Amino acid sequence: MPKKTPNQKTAKTPAHVAVIMDGNGRWAARRGLPRVMGHRQGAQAVRRVIEAAADLGVQYITLFGFSSENWGRPAPEVQELMGLLRTYLRSNTAELHENDIRMKVIGDRRAFDPDIVALIENAERLTADNTRLTVIIALNYGGRLDIAQAVHRLTADWFVAGRKPDLKEVEERFAGFLMTAGIPDPDILIRTSGEQRISNFLLWQCAYTELVFTETLWPDFDREDLEAALVEYGRRDRRFGALSHSQTTTAKT
Repeated sequence: MPKKTPNQKTAKTPAHVAVIMDGNGRWAARRGLPRVMGHRQGAQAVRRVIEAAADLGVQYITLFGFSSENWGRPAPEVQELMGLLRTYLRSNTAELHENDIRMKVIGDRRAFDPDIVALIENAERLTADNTRLTVIIALNYGGRLDIAQAVHRLTADWFVAGRKPDLKEVEERFAGFLMTAGIPDPDILIRTSGEQRISNFLLWQCAYTELVFTETLWPDFDREDLEAALVEYGRRDRRFGALSHSQTTTAKT
């Protein structure tokens, strides 16, 4: 990752980009390689995309690194993924810090080995005050689990207070109990490899997110692909359930 340069933010640049990084296995299979090689190339794509996002003026990027369902994969593949995670945290934390990039991890850490948890905590602590870009990595994360634990925390909070809230208050306060509390909802969700589903990722947060699906496999995803997705985002008319400006104007005439 090169030293930081002035951000190239425009009026159409989304503040928060979420990415489902899909296609590592297919990338390897098409080349007659073991799946682990696809994951290793995918780790290189992570570095490229973080670099591009920072340069383009994105403020937050959330990467779906390891879902709560991924533990069901073959043990050697899970072991390889854990090794790649260790390598990434050891090799890139200092570089992220030098480039004024903050790292935050969401998900249930209790399933990870203590050394991985320590590496995560070190990365978060070292980069906590950086402001150029926040990289959120979802590890052992699931959208339903996120919502369930938020409900648990929220109801416990009110139980202690001894009162029953109305639904409007629940909706207004709910986001503050999610794992992404304090982070704006994604403006755009990109999924690579041609699959068109969100796979239990940021279910509450993506209520009004623009979805962009690309045929590019994750290990091949680069700055050009990210820019193309952001151009597509710029074409969208985000209405959040209301009328667009043109519809409003027509309705008044």
